[in-house]
Amino acid sequence: MTRRAIIDAAQQLFVRDGYVATTMDAIAAEAGVAMKTVYSAFATKSGLLRAVWDLLLKGDIETAPIAERPWYVEVIAEPDPETMLRLMAHHARTIKTRIGPILRVIRSAAVVDTDAAALWALIQSDFHDNQGAIITSLAAKGGLRPDLTAPGATDVLWTLNHPDVWLLLVGECGWAPERFEAWFADIICRQLLAGGTPRMRRRQRRAPA
Repeated sequence: MTRRAIIDAAQQLFVRDGYVATTMDAIAAEAGVAMKTVYSAFATKSGLLRAVWDLLLKGDIETAPIAERPWYVEVIAEPDPETMLRLMAHHARTIKTRIGPILRVIRSAAVVDTDAAALWALIQSDFHDNQGAIITSLAAKGGLRPDLTAPGATDVLWTLNHPDVWLLLVGECGWAPERFEAWFADIICRQLLAGGTPRMRRRQRRAPA
C-alpha cells in the first residue's frame, strides 16, 4: 500500500508539475511518507518514473508482460482479420487514455535525463515488437495486403498507433478518445487488410452519390 501511494503521488506531481520540477521530497510529502521511505522503495526519481509507467501501461500491479495480457491474447487469437484490427484499436484507445498524460512527461524528461531517455527508447522498441507480432498474426490469417511485407506493415502500424499520434490528435487537436478509436480502426483496416473490408464496402454502398 505504501508503494502504491508513492507511485500515485509521483504520477500526480509528474503530470501536474513536470518531471524536472518534481522532487523526491515533494513526492514523499504528497504520499504522506518519509523521504527515506521513497528512496528505499525507489532508488532514483527516474526509477519512480518507470514504476509509474509500468503501472499505467498494465493497469495493475501484476508482473505479466503485455504479450501475456488477456486483451493482447484476445487480439492475437481473433480469427477474423478485420475484427482483430478493430479489437486492437479499441484496446489501444483504452490504454492510451490511461497512459497519455505520463507519455508526455516521459518524452519531455528524455531530453534532460539519460535514464528517462533510456525508458523512452525502451517504450519505442517494445511497442514496435508488439506491433510486429500483430502483423505476423494478421499475415498468418491471410489478412495482410499482398503488396506489403511484414516489416513494412509493422512500420505502418507502429507509426499509426504511435503515442505521438495520440498526443497530437487527442492532446493537441482535442479529439475525443472514441473519435480516435474510430479513425484509427478505419485507417489501419484500409492500410493493412487484403481486399478491403466488408464493413467499409457496406458503408460505401450506403453512401449517397
